Amino acid sequence: MRVLVTGSAGLIGRWVAERLLLEKHEVAGLDLLPAPFDAPDYSHHRCSILDAAALQSVFARTAPDAVIHLAARIDLKGVTATDYAANIDGVRNVVAAVRATPSVRRAIYTSSQLVCRVGYIPRFDQDYCPSTLYGESKVRTEQIVRESDGGGVEWMLCRPTTVWGPHMHPHYVRMLHLIERGMFFHCGKQKLFKSYAYAGNIAWQYFRLLTAPAEQINRRVFYLADYQPLSLREYTDRLALAMGAPPIRTFPLWLVHMFALVGNALNMAGFRRFPFNSFRLGNILQEYVFDLGETRRVCGELPYSWEEGVQATVDWYRETTCLK
Repeated sequence: MRVLVTGSAGLIGRWVAERLLLEKHEVAGLDLLPAPFDAPDYSHHRCSILDAAALQSVFARTAPDAVIHLAARIDLKGVTATDYAANIDGVRNVVAAVRATPSVRRAIYTSSQLVCRVGYIPRFDQDYCPSTLYGESKVRTEQIVRESDGGGVEWMLCRPTTVWGPHMHPHYVRMLHLIERGMFFHCGKQKLFKSYAYAGNIAWQYFRLLTAPAEQINRRVFYLADYQPLSLREYTDRLALAMGAPPIRTFPLWLVHMFALVGNALNMAGFRRFPFNSFRLGNILQEYVFDLGETRRVCGELPYSWEEGVQATVDWYRETTCLK
């Protein structure tokens, strides 16, 4: 199968492309950034999904059998809806390109768990309650896909949760820096269970959804994460142990809340990069556990344990910090 992966230089896109290559598929990557790797059966196309003509050209040249759409703006720093044009106009362009490309038989469109605020478990697929502009833009992603029937092919929507692992976002790399230096701390004594996703496992889920029978996936929504929720305390403690870092200290909640207020003041004073404030504390303390039973039924068991993921992440972190 020839698969076009948009956003192939991102964390999930890179892992998905590598999984598809491992499964003997041909992959065309599409991203604004350079190719994340070189490999047989992989071609890379630098293109913005906001450039409709260029996007159509890539689709025509690669003639994919399937599309996995991952390209998006994913940070929370936007101040207006236009800052997230990639998640709205870009999606329209991808859907149009899918419709205009006769070879495409299936498309996976990527949304986000943040179509609902953190901690809210929706009652049905279109039970939306975003709390950020990014989340609102991903609601529009889903609405555009539904309104266009996915471009007239078999389609599904995926909502990844927090994804971690090698090549992860700089925000989470900063967390590794803090753990390594003994500066990370636990906020209270709760274990804080969350439906996290190891990158290798989420790539497996995309692969299995891509190849599943149409009756199992068509016009459906799937949350993507590891099937067992991960305790934030146990996860970070295991990272510290694997890194040979000092044991992570626990601060009482009253002190953590005071520290967050200091962070709020620093942010308001212009120190935007100060990493801790009430917003981040709220996200840390909020547990979220999704029912992944249907995802498990379609995708099967996952290839990596979370302990294996931790070791791979630490190995990657050591390698990349040594290279710097």
